[in-house]
Amino acid sequence: MGSKKNQHSNLKSLAIGSGVAAVAGYLAGVLTAPKSGKETRGDIKAAAKQSRAEAERELKQLHSELDKVIKESKGRGAKLSARAQKELGVLLEKAKNSKEKTREVISAIHEGDAEDQDLKRAIKNAQSSIDHLRDYLKK
Repeated sequence: MGSKKNQHSNLKSLAIGSGVAAVAGYLAGVLTAPKSGKETRGDIKAAAKQSRAEAERELKQLHSELDKVIKESKGRGAKLSARAQKELGVLLEKAKNSKEKTREVISAIHEGDAEDQDLKRAIKNAQSSIDHLRDYLKK
């Protein structure tokens, strides 16, 4: 019987402790809120602009790198067998499409029409095309 009483007492203490912690947390949050909603929204917009600027820089770099790897691949393609040239042609076509999509997304960034998912997809596709061409050239 003493065990049930201890268990009830422990649950009561836990409930009181949780309530006190919740109130303390709420008060700490309210009292230490550093900015108004307007300021916070401004910070969010600034962070979004910075994130897009970084994505744009990365896309421009990948676009240049794709151009370089495409030119290098074309130069080496003449020395390959017919079958290897065909395989390289497929990779080059994918790389060219990725390069064009990268350019389109960069333009969309400038126009304010770029979506985050488009940025991520363009970066992923450009990097993938570069990696595939480089891997193929190592063969």
